[in-house]
Formats: sequence, C-alpha cells, structure tokens
Amino acid sequence: MTKRWIMGLGFVAAAATLTACGQNEETTAAASFGQEAQASENGDSSGEITFCWWGGDSRHEATEKAVEAFMKKYPEIKVTTEYGAWSGWEQKQSLALSSGTAPDLMQINWNWIDNYGKNGTTFLDLNQFSDIIDLTQFPEEVLEQCTVDGKLMAIPVSNTGCLFFWNKATFDTIGCEIPTDKESLMEAGRKFKEYGDEYYPIVFDGGYSRMLLTVYYLESVYGRPWVEDGELQYSEKEVAEALTFITELEEGHVIPTLAVTNGDMVDSTDKNPKWIDGKYAGVYSWDNTIIKMEDAIQESVNVPNQELVVGDFLKFGDYQGGFTKVSMAFAIPATCENPEAAATLINYLLNDPEGVELCGLERGVPLSECMLTR
Repeated sequence: MTKRWIMGLGFVAAAATLTACGQNEETTAAASFGQEAQASENGDSSGEITFCWWGGDSRHEATEKAVEAFMKKYPEIKVTTEYGAWSGWEQKQSLALSSGTAPDLMQINWNWIDNYGKNGTTFLDLNQFSDIIDLTQFPEEVLEQCTVDGKLMAIPVSNTGCLFFWNKATFDTIGCEIPTDKESLMEAGRKFKEYGDEYYPIVFDGGYSRMLLTVYYLESVYGRPWVEDGELQYSEKEVAEALTFITELEEGHVIPTLAVTNGDMVDSTDKNPKWIDGKYAGVYSWDNTIIKMEDAIQESVNVPNQELVVGDFLKFGDYQGGFTKVSMAFAIPATCENPEAAATLINYLLNDPEGVELCGLERGVPLSECMLTR
C-alpha cells in the first residue's frame, strides 16, 4: 500500500511540472544520439569511474541493475560501485573527500555542499557538462539550491519530506487506534505497554531521528521554521520544552529509550528484528527511505501479513510541523579524472527513461521531468 501511495504522490508531483521531456522526446533522443556519437568519437566520455551511494538493499539492487544497463549502453565506460548502509557512511566519505581519495561520482546529502564544499572547490561545477547532462529537465529553483557562487555543485535527485508510517497489523492486534494527536499517542503507549514491554507504538533510534521529532514538535506548537536565514528561531526555553516532550514519550512507553535501541545492536531500523516482527509499530521517516522499511516487515517469517500505512500529521498544536528538502544529489568531486564519463552516468540515471525506470522510487520521487514519460 505504501509503495502505491508514494507512486501516486509521484504522479501528483509530476503533474504540477512542465512536460518538457515528453514534448521534445524525438528532439531529445536525437540530441542524445548526437552527444553519444560525439563522445565516442572524441573519447571524452570513455574511461573508468567509481560510483558510491548509501541506502538499503532494495536501493542497492536497483542501482546495480541500472549501472549494468548503463555499461551495456556505454561500453567505453567501466563503472565500479561501492555502497553500504548509512551508519558510518558520512564519516567515511568525508575522510575520502578531505584526503583526495573520493569516488568519481557520489550520492551526497544536500548539506554536504556546505559542510564539505570548501566554498565550491570540492565538487566540480556541473554547468560545464550541460552538453552531457540535460539540466533543462530540472526546476530552476531546485538547481539553485545546489548552486554556490554560480557553480552547480550537484544535481538534485528528488525532494523528500518526513511522514508518519504505522504497522496496521500490530495496531489491529493490540486493539489500538492509529494516533492522530498527543492524546491518542499517549493512549497508544499505555495499550502497547499492557500488551508487552517490547512493544512500542513508534521508534526513534538515535539522535538524528529524535532531532527531527524535536523540530516537528516545535513547529507544530509555535508555527515557526526551525531555522530561517541561517538563524535558529527558537529560544533555549522552547527547545527545553521539546526535550521534555521527548522524555514524556519515553516515560509513557510511546518510544523506546536510547538505551533500549542501542541494545538492539543494529545499524538501521529496517534491520531491527523488533521492527521486522512488528514490535516497533511506527516510524517518522523520509518518504524516500520508507520502501526498505516496508520490505523488511513484508519479509518477516515470524509475523506474516503486515501492512505499513501512511498516517496523518500528528497534531501537537495549532500548526503542522515538518518540512521538505532536496533529499539527496549526485556530485562529481574535483579529483575525478574522467568527469565526462561521470556526467554521462548522472544523465543516464536521472534523465534517460531506461535509467529512471530501473532506479524507480528508490531515491524518492524524481525531480527530472523525464519521469513523466514512464
């Protein structure tokens, strides 16, 4: 159900954009053929490149298939892949960037442009590869979000936002309504506690996910963005209030403590047996990562017929919390020796109908208007 819902969201988002790829399909195909021929003739796009990304098993599988298809279409380019789970991934790649040993093409988080960009010198300006990457397929305002001093540091893959997802089977078994506000959330905690100490309505495992919940709570109560124009919009007293709310959720058996989740000894929720078997019955997750969460519960051998459903935005005040952002992007480090080949792979994954279809929704709803042809 979740996958169908996200796919539906994709078509809704797509309907709001121009259909440039579909309108100019023959022209685009001809231009693409011309670029491929020129690249092969000049040898500009040949060579070996490395490509790295993080994610779950389904993203790995889809991307590997796309890379294999790419190498069949562009036999002059050899791609070596590297991928893994998110845990420890940023630290590893930041070290590679600082030491000059980064892969030739990287999946990056949006904030890496600022955190590791060194004023626009760490990554290549992708505007210089506009004859290879069809930049007209992306909304200008989104490209601007990845631009530093006029240099396009990365190509945004998709937008994303956090939503509440619930394991309907567990809630039905316990006889509990899916929460919609603070009162029903606390009631769920009481019912789950009565059912079993290992059962929780929702899990927030780690500081990052708790930070997202903290921001969501404050924006729900006060209606202000967390940060605006680079300035924090909340006082120390207000942040303390949100942290007290987190403690209240722990004490009410709504969420497990960090001691409990750390004791689970897993590097991501989708690999946690308590999630797989429905004991952790909810997550507040980016929509571009939820597929791996759903796949995990559907593969459970202990608890069959589980179903993940999209919940309402929880009401903690008079406003709606949460936000959307560029989910991730593709960037070419300045150390890349074959940037034209890396740019060709970017264009294939994001603009070529074959690449777009093979990657599917594993990185969220694609921003490229070429998705409208699929």
